[in-house]
Amino acid sequence: MSDLPAAPSLDAVIVRRFSRRDLMRGAGAAALVAGLGPVPAASAEPSAFDFPELAAGIDEHLHVAEGYEAQVLLRWGDPLYADLPAFDPTAQSPEGQEKRFGYNNDFVGFIPLDGDANRGLLVVNHEYTNAELMFAGLGATDRKGVIAALSAEQVAIEMAAHGGSVVEIRHRDGGWAPVIGSAFTRRITARTPMAITGPAAGHPRLATAADPEGRRVEGMINNCSGGVTPWGTWLSGEENIHYYFQGRLPEGHAEAGNAKTMGLGTPQYGWGRFHERFDLSKTPNEPNRFGWVVEIDPFDPASTPRKRTALGRFKHEGAAGVTAGDGRYVVYLGDDERFQHVYRFVSAGRVAATRAENADLLDSGTLSVARFEADGTGRWLALTHGAGGLDAANGFASQADVLIETRRAAKLLGGTPMDRPEDIEANPKTGRVYVMLTNNTKRTPEQIDAANPRPLNAFGHVIELSPEGGDHSAETFRWEVLVRCGDPAKPEVKASFSALTTADGWFGMPDNCAFDGSGRLWIATDGNNRRATGRADGIWAMETEGPRRGTSRHFLQVPVGAEMCGPCFAPDDRTFFVAVQHPGEPDEEGGLGSYEKPSTRWPDFSPDMPPRPSVVAVTRKGGGRIG
Repeated sequence: MSDLPAAPSLDAVIVRRFSRRDLMRGAGAAALVAGLGPVPAASAEPSAFDFPELAAGIDEHLHVAEGYEAQVLLRWGDPLYADLPAFDPTAQSPEGQEKRFGYNNDFVGFIPLDGDANRGLLVVNHEYTNAELMFAGLGATDRKGVIAALSAEQVAIEMAAHGGSVVEIRHRDGGWAPVIGSAFTRRITARTPMAITGPAAGHPRLATAADPEGRRVEGMINNCSGGVTPWGTWLSGEENIHYYFQGRLPEGHAEAGNAKTMGLGTPQYGWGRFHERFDLSKTPNEPNRFGWVVEIDPFDPASTPRKRTALGRFKHEGAAGVTAGDGRYVVYLGDDERFQHVYRFVSAGRVAATRAENADLLDSGTLSVARFEADGTGRWLALTHGAGGLDAANGFASQADVLIETRRAAKLLGGTPMDRPEDIEANPKTGRVYVMLTNNTKRTPEQIDAANPRPLNAFGHVIELSPEGGDHSAETFRWEVLVRCGDPAKPEVKASFSALTTADGWFGMPDNCAFDGSGRLWIATDGNNRRATGRADGIWAMETEGPRRGTSRHFLQVPVGAEMCGPCFAPDDRTFFVAVQHPGEPDEEGGLGSYEKPSTRWPDFSPDMPPRPSVVAVTRKGGGRIG
C-alpha cells in the first residue's frame, strides 16, 4: 500500500489548482477530465507540428509519416571493423560478436565531431538478448527451456551482444552511413573491465574473490536508457539486473533482504551455468556490482568505463541531465518498476570548461527521491546517511549502504511510489521536466494518489515538473499530470488527451522521450499491441504549450512485436534517430517467438535471416527539419 494518504480525485485536484484564466488558455482544459469540456477556441490555434499524421495500426513493417523516409542505419550483427565478412546468423561466434553491432539497442545518443551535425559518434545501449530469435533450433517453448538449451558458446555470444557500441557515422548525399574501422569504434560488453567509483567503491559489500577490493567489475548488463553529458561522455543505466542471477543465497545471508528488494531469484538467462559470478550461492556480492549508471568516454576506446555509485543502485531507465543555473550538473533518474521512485542527483562540483576537469564530477553530490503532494507541490528528499532514519539503527551504516540499497532508503524517507517511472528529461527551452510513467496494473483503488490517479493503470501517464524558480537544484517543485494515456473514446479508461487528439494520435505506455531544438516533446512507447490498444508502438509528438496542450500526433510505427526506443535528434534537427528493439517477438504478453517463426523478419525479409534490432535514421524528403 502507498506510503501517502489517500488523495482527492484527479478532477478535484485539477479544478482546485488551475485558475479560470488557466483553464480558458487550455492549461487545465487539455486534461479533459470528467465535467471539463474542450476549449472551443483551441482548434483555431496552429499546431507546433506540421507533418501529416500517420494512421495507427499494426503489421510487420516500419511506417513513418508521409513526406519522411526511414533508413536502417545499423543492425544487429553489422560489422563495425574492417575485414569482417557480412553477418551470417548461422556462423556466430563470441569473437565475431565483439566486433559487430550488438543486440536490442535502447538508448541512442549523438555526439557531433568538431561541431559538425553531419558527422558524429552514435552511442547505443544494447540492453538484452532474445536467444530464441538469435539462434536456430531453440524453439519457442518457454524461457526455462531456452535457458537450459543454450551452450557455453551461445552464452558467450549473448554476453558479447550486451553492453553498447560507439560508432562514427557520417551523412553524405546517399544518407547516413557508419564509418567502418573508425578510430573511435568500440564495443562494450558484459566482459569489458570497468571501475567502480564514488562513495560505495571499495565497500566490503562490493568485494568478491575475483575483486577483493570491490573496485573493479567485468561488464555492464541490461543497459536501458541513458544520457549524454555536456563534456561529451555517455551515461548508460543498468536496469533489470535480476534477470542474470540464478541460485539462492545461503540461509540467513546478510544480503537476503537486498536481493529480494531487487527481485533476484527469477533468472531469465543461463549465464550462471557457466560463470560462477552469476550464481548467488557462489558469489553473493556480485549483484551489488550491477544496477548503476556507467559513464563512458566515447572519444577514447582505451578508456575504462566507470560505474558511478553516487547516482544510486536500482533499475535505471535513464540518466538524462541538465546544468543548473549555478553550474552544478543535475541528473534525473527513473527506477523502472511498479511502485518505485523518481530520483534526482545534483553534483557537488560545477561543470568545468574542459573534459579533464569533469572527469570525476559525478562521484560526489546529493541523490534525492521525489515526493509528490496532493496539492501539486513536491520536494526532493535527500538520501544522506544519518538523516531521516538512514542510520545504523535501520541497517545503513554508511553512505555506501544507502546507495547500495537506494530503493529501501527511498521508501524509508517517504518517496512517492510511482507507476513505473522510466525516461525523465528536461525541456532545454522551458526548463520543465517530463516523467514517463509506463503503467501499473497492480495499483489498487486504495493505493491511488494524486500523482498516480488511476487504479489498474494499464496505459500509463506523463507528469510535468516545474522546478522552483526554474532552478533544477531547488528542493521543491510543482507538478501536474500532462496526459493520462489510453483510448479517450473508452470512458472506463479515463484517458485525458486534448479533445484535438485524433483516433490515431492517442497512445499507451509512454517509455522514452526526446526534445528537438525547438523544445518540442516526442514520446516513444513500449507495450502497445493488438489486444491492449489496437496499434503498434511508435513515436508520438506531444504539444506541451498553449491551447493545444495535451494534443499528440502519430509520427512513426514499428513492426509487430517490436518496441520503440532511443529517440534522439541530430543538432540541426534534420535527422531523428530511433531504435527498434526486439522485432520478431509475439504481439502479446507471454510466449516466445523463434528464429524459425518470428512475428516479422524486418528489416531483411529473408527466410535465411532472423529479425534484427536496428537503429533507424529518419529524415525529411527533400531536406529540412523534422516535424
